[in-house]
Amino acid sequence: MKLYYAPGACSLSPHITLREADRRFDLERVDLKTQRTASGGDYRAINPKGSVPALQLDGPGSDVLTEGPAIVQYIADLAPEKRLAPPNGTFARYHLQSWLNFISSEIHTQFSPLFAPDTPHAVAQKQRGKIAERFQYLQAVLSDRGFLMGETFSVADGYLFVMLQWCDKFGLDLQIWPNLDDYEQRIAQRPAVMSAMAAEGLAGRHHFRRSA
Repeated sequence: MKLYYAPGACSLSPHITLREADRRFDLERVDLKTQRTASGGDYRAINPKGSVPALQLDGPGSDVLTEGPAIVQYIADLAPEKRLAPPNGTFARYHLQSWLNFISSEIHTQFSPLFAPDTPHAVAQKQRGKIAERFQYLQAVLSDRGFLMGETFSVADGYLFVMLQWCDKFGLDLQIWPNLDDYEQRIAQRPAVMSAMAAEGLAGRHHFRRSA
């Protein structure tokens, strides 16, 4: 498999999942501005949407899977013994999908305007307020559990961790939400997370890239 990524973008989520699942894979960096890959290829020929991540699969046809929530579930299902996602068809799996959708629509999407340099100050302030409301909800959720799904790390935690890496840039101090701050610090110490961060040249929340 090959993961197309941009350092610190939302592609860090499947990158973490690949390492948590102990899968063999290649990495290829994408310049989101030029849409060129590190090997000089046209990224839009791989993913016409032009966003990361994209996972090129092994085997005949070399299908390409896009969209982070779909990719991380696919990877998790390749290594069920790692328990990164509950089995398909179980209620717990739908619960996981609920978390992935929440992170995607209620947090990831709220960050997007903040990356645009022409976003009006008032709009940016409103976006930060929306994110803060979601963080307050997560503060309460994490009051009685170690991870989003309970006491076991899942692909949803890897996705949320990436969102938390963007906070410092936009004036969101996680210490306001101590449960969330502790959660981020604990996940940052996972070997797979540290390996993924190191491979992308990242060292903490102050490193980020725009995610489409």
